[in-house]
Amino acid sequence: MHLVNIFEAKAKLSKLLKSIESGREQEVVITRNGKPIARLVSLKSSPADKRIGVAKGKFKVPESIDADNEVIRKLFTEGHE
Repeated sequence: MHLVNIFEAKAKLSKLLKSIESGREQEVVITRNGKPIARLVSLKSSPADKRIGVAKGKFKVPESIDADNEVIRKLFTEGHE
């Protein structure tokens, strides 16, 4: 953890960002009058896992999957029409 005051953070923002980006610093804490007020940290994005089609080929959807759609619709709409 690297501590910098606001004046130094303003003057050296690009260098501080490069330190974070490169991994040389994990975080930089910005202080005012010696008291911590903010943290500068990396926003490394984790690669999104493939979600669509993740179960493709894992199970078979029965032909009757939609057979009860009307019954289900009525359960949700009875008394609300």
